[in-house]
Amino acid sequence: MQTSMATPLSTPSLDDIEYPEGEPPTEAEVYLGKLLFFDERLSGNRQMSCATCHNPDMGFSDGLKVSLGNDDKPLSRHTPSLYNLAWGSSFFADGRASTLEHQVLMPIFSSDEMNLSKQDLLDRLNSEKLYQQHFKQVYDIATIDTQHIRQAFSAFLRSIIAINSPYDQYLKGNQFAISKEAISGLKLFTGKANCIRCHDGPNFTDDSFHSLGIATIDKGKGVIDNDASMNFRFKTPTLRNITLTAPYMHNGSIADLESVIHFYNRGGGSGPNKDSLIQPLNLSDVEIRNLLTFLATLTDPILIERPSLPELYQAKITTISGENK
Repeated sequence: MQTSMATPLSTPSLDDIEYPEGEPPTEAEVYLGKLLFFDERLSGNRQMSCATCHNPDMGFSDGLKVSLGNDDKPLSRHTPSLYNLAWGSSFFADGRASTLEHQVLMPIFSSDEMNLSKQDLLDRLNSEKLYQQHFKQVYDIATIDTQHIRQAFSAFLRSIIAINSPYDQYLKGNQFAISKEAISGLKLFTGKANCIRCHDGPNFTDDSFHSLGIATIDKGKGVIDNDASMNFRFKTPTLRNITLTAPYMHNGSIADLESVIHFYNRGGGSGPNKDSLIQPLNLSDVEIRNLLTFLATLTDPILIERPSLPELYQAKITTISGENK
């Protein structure tokens, strides 16, 4: 039986997206955000873009246990996916940003991540004819500023929407969209396994923070809130396209999805401040397989065509040619 406190599973509605300006962005604004997302000039060493870690070919993650930041130094957390952020209410694993506009430039300005200062960001974009033209077209501004950079980034990120998985088709009435094993897995998800207690609603997340008994050093939400009761708690990730984003957990400590279910089946880890919701599940091998089969029905890959940045490539060619002379 589905837990009464959980929000029923459903397909996200585009009508429920709360756009900052009250209406969806234009195609030109989304495209400008895409240009920024893929541009390596937005890192201090000009070798990283947002897509370096959030690779659309890898589920908008990078396949690594933890992200690699400035000068390829390992960070402390796994790169999360970017699916359906349009409906999000908190961002980062520790929830330190409450809006996409607040979040988008933080990795760029971080000395551990992309390591580009605010002034260098503005100088680089304002010196490029490509961006001068796009920002003028979209926002009618002569000088590029961080406010409009944030808007463009957020417009693109809100366009990364996955709402047509086999499970969504099943919800629409196509009884053949998922297998009998997946339907059994769905019943486990909302019943015996009680996954829905945290992974509920249209995006399979309560947007809240839980400790699974994994973290022992990184205190997560507790540091942000300055609240010891929130120590070692991290945001519940969406399960949409979960099969594309291995490894798993905030620190990438579990290699594959089957191992994740075995972890929960054992009752989680033994770390401090573990959530009382994390209890042994007593799932059989068949039930674990059925649950995995259901999770696979949440897959709806998003194909992103990488934009051409001719000025960037021309600048690189000119530099190389000049050095060779």
